[in-house]
Order: sequence, then structure tokens, then C-alpha cells
Amino acid sequence: MTEQLEPLPTDWERALAIVAHPDDLEYGAAAAVATWTDRGAEVSYLLATRGEAGIDGLEPDRCAPLREREQRDSAAVVGVSSVEFLGHPDGVVEYGTALRRDFAAAIRRHRPHLVLTLNHHDTWGGTYWNTPDHRAVGRAVLDAAADAGNRWIFPELIEEGLLPWNGVRWVAVTGSPHPTHAVDVTAGIDRGVRSLLAHRTYIEALTDEDPETYCRTFLTGATDAAAARFGGRPAVAFEVFPR
Repeated sequence: MTEQLEPLPTDWERALAIVAHPDDLEYGAAAAVATWTDRGAEVSYLLATRGEAGIDGLEPDRCAPLREREQRDSAAVVGVSSVEFLGHPDGVVEYGTALRRDFAAAIRRHRPHLVLTLNHHDTWGGTYWNTPDHRAVGRAVLDAAADAGNRWIFPELIEEGLLPWNGVRWVAVTGSPHPTHAVDVTAGIDRGVRSLLAHRTYIEALTDEDPETYCRTFLTGATDAAAARFGGRPAVAFEVFPR
């Protein structure tokens, strides 16, 4: 029998989602974000890059502002108004102390109880290789959740007024091949589709399929797959690391 997924805890008020690129959150997690903002939770987005290397036929200096705009529009669909971009170079994000510091600083500023990121594992399952940016960002997020609470790591942040924050209770990884928990997105799936569809320029460059059909097919396929392990309810799955 397939092991069932546990409900992701709901006894929290603030979440910070940290990912590499515009659209990373929209391939599933945004539908869960919609359900969280519906109940009054505060959710903020932080993106390591501006996604400037994501569209082959569009030069980076033209692509970056367009993808920023689409990301802000996408976030607004699911009730998120705080969207920040760190400006690390798309495609060559490097894991290391500089990245951990940036994320620790953001965690101290936003003081979340839940931190959300994208799959940090080498693959998406099987032999489907993950990208370097996703791996670097996801691993740095997991480390930064601890860094944010340690006053002796990046002590210069205190001088900048960013006091330690030990309030992160979970790091939830979406897109992981090893999920442990899930969120019922019955009420959020349609907004999840519209949120992904807001990245229209990216999607039109990615596929010849009708963009709305592509978005709905992808998301319903993912949520139906999670439903098989979540009592038949359409769901977004997460690998949850408690702290």
C-alpha cells in the first residue's frame, strides 16, 4: 500500500517562499499559497534571480523586467503582494556563504514560521536531472533557516538591524521526489492555474500547446498524483523538514 501523506501543519501565521526563478512557485506550490492566504496567512516571495536566462529567443536585458512583471502578476493572483528579487545571475547561482547570508537576512527580515523552497535534490525522481540553480538555492535555504537563528553566523546582520530569528518551524520543499506532507488545494487549484498562466511569455516559448490547456493539464496532473496519497483530495505535496 502506498504510504499516505500527512497534512502540512496550519498553525502558523507567516511564510517566506525562497526560490531561484520566476515560475518556480507556480508549477504547483501557488495553489497551496492561495489556500493559505485565504485563511489570512501572510506569504512573501523572494527570488534569487530575475529569470533573465530563461527564454532562448529573448535577450537577458529585455527578458528580466518582463519576467519580474509576470512574477508579480502571478503572485497577486494567489494573494501575495511582497515579491523581492536578489539579482543573482540566472543559470549560474552558486551555493555558498554569500547565498546563505542573503537568505538568512531575508528570513530575519520577514520572520516566517514556515519557509518554502523548491526541490534541492539531484533529480526530480529517477534520472530526470534537476538544474544547478534549483539545487543550490534549495540547499542554501535549508541551511539559512538555521543560520537565521544563530547570532554568531553572519554577525554583520545584527549591525544592520537584523536580529536572529529562531521562529522557523518547518522548511517545506515543493517538487521533491520524497514528499512527506500535502495541502488540499480544492479551493486553490483554479487560482494556481491562473497564477502559472500569468507567466505567458515563458510558457509560449516553452510549448506550442495552448497556454491555458498546458497550465491546467500540468497542474491537475500533479495534484491528482498527490491525491492518490492524500485521501483522494487534489493536493500539492511537500517534503517537510521540521526544525
